[in-house]
Amino acid sequence: MVLELKAAMAYFLAKSDPQTYSAEDFARDKRTVWDGVTNAQALQAIRAMRPGDRVFIYHSQGESAIVALAKVISEPRPDPANAKSWVVEMQFVLKISPPATLAEVKSSGLFADWALVRQSRLSTMAAPESFVSWMRTRYPSLKL
Repeated sequence: MVLELKAAMAYFLAKSDPQTYSAEDFARDKRTVWDGVTNAQALQAIRAMRPGDRVFIYHSQGESAIVALAKVISEPRPDPANAKSWVVEMQFVLKISPPATLAEVKSSGLFADWALVRQSRLSTMAAPESFVSWMRTRYPSLKL
């Protein structure tokens, strides 16, 4: 008998400036190659992504907030345009309404040790299970 072990789905957060590439752009395009990441710590998150993982899309300008959910649909690979970077393909899943604002995340007091709160400049990061649980409670219809 052969048992297949399926890795648990992981969750990440990826930031985008909505003036550069918004959740609306992503919804229209339906899928995108997530590129432009050069920070070493953010690249670790990109390289850890696997098909089926979920990614919270965060608008980093204006009202800083988690605005959408995406699904990773490719293995990470080196960026052909930048030897120091990696890319991953994502598919748009849904818009999160109302958005979960950074102010709400911070005021919850639950995520003081998360990079979203501690390292505001980090563009891509793993999302802790405690955050995913918090989002499940706030947005039960998301079926996270």
